[in-house]
Amino acid sequence: MLPLSDVQILAVEQYGAGPCGTQYLADLGAEVIKIENPHDGGDMSRSVGPYFLGNGKSTASSEFFQSFNRNKKSITLDISKRAGKAVFHDLVRSADALCCNMRGDVPAKLGLTYETLGEINPKIVCAFLTAYGRDGSRKDWPGFDYLMQAEAGYFSLTGEPDTLPSRMGLSLVDIMTGQTMALSCCAAIIRARETGQGQNIDTNLFDLAMSNLGYLGTWYLNERCIQGREARSGHPSLVPCAQFSTKDGWIFLMCNKEKFWPILCDKIGRPELGSDPRYANFKERLENRRDIQTLLDETLAAKTTSEWLEIFAGIVPAAPILNLGEAIENPFIKERDRVMDLTLQDGTPFRLLDAPFETGTPTPTNPAPELGANTDEILTKLGYDEDRLRSLRENKTI
Repeated sequence: MLPLSDVQILAVEQYGAGPCGTQYLADLGAEVIKIENPHDGGDMSRSVGPYFLGNGKSTASSEFFQSFNRNKKSITLDISKRAGKAVFHDLVRSADALCCNMRGDVPAKLGLTYETLGEINPKIVCAFLTAYGRDGSRKDWPGFDYLMQAEAGYFSLTGEPDTLPSRMGLSLVDIMTGQTMALSCCAAIIRARETGQGQNIDTNLFDLAMSNLGYLGTWYLNERCIQGREARSGHPSLVPCAQFSTKDGWIFLMCNKEKFWPILCDKIGRPELGSDPRYANFKERLENRRDIQTLLDETLAAKTTSEWLEIFAGIVPAAPILNLGEAIENPFIKERDRVMDLTLQDGTPFRLLDAPFETGTPTPTNPAPELGANTDEILTKLGYDEDRLRSLRENKTI
């Protein structure tokens, strides 16, 4: 049994960050019900290209959409209508949580906060993911991952020195904010089940981006150290921890504990460097970073990357520097069984990368739902009969 198999999540969400977070909950067994507007195509990521599965006509054919919405259900519901709000409130009565990613000022306007929904279900957890928070001067600002990377200093930390400011290649702020929402939501559900008291939970892209600065933020706050970009994607203080050239490409070495330096020296056939006082510890090696880079480049050029990886395997922390295709075709991916096979509703087979956790029960492999695919199923379970469903359709509530 999956750990969240008795949890129900309502998701008013779109695009990447929020759906990423609720997908983790769905992968862990939660019943995640996407609440989607029947009048605007639902989650906007349903139309995000450039790649679509099958003939592209399915409302779930976007490969972007499939990447963040597997194992969920979808109900079309216009919660701006009085009748739609009544249906939504019926859903809230039995739900554990509402996960919502919208502009910061919108949830309160739509009555999606605990102050409103707690009157219907005191145990409900209302988890919000916004760009800049639900209060403050930017609560009504739209915002996206790359903007956060820019303002949180990531562009000044990514890439080689003396080049244009650069973002990270992935939307990690979106992904990690979604994970943070999922984690805090689970914590609040545990508390609600113990105490009978739900609550609001807030996370936002900006705060996550700033929090992720970690020790670099600590260095600035206490030492006024403004860390910049290091050559070869090097660590700011640990040496050697960077990329080095080999006979046929590049390799990344991470001697991030003192014990690895003499081991590395021995494995490359230069044992005398391990006891050289110029390189005796992290402090000395940092002061002689350029010398170490030169000598490692010269030595590692004698063999190919794969040859060095065989020598270092399990002894010296090292990795090849791969492109995305090479990374996914890496035999270790197959060994770890990190790719799942799914089938679109029209029979089209496709593949996704699996969730990054194992529970003893395989991750479900249900494709992301078509728009409104589960409307009748979910409302019937609430006790709605055919006449009521017909009425809701006629007034375009569902």
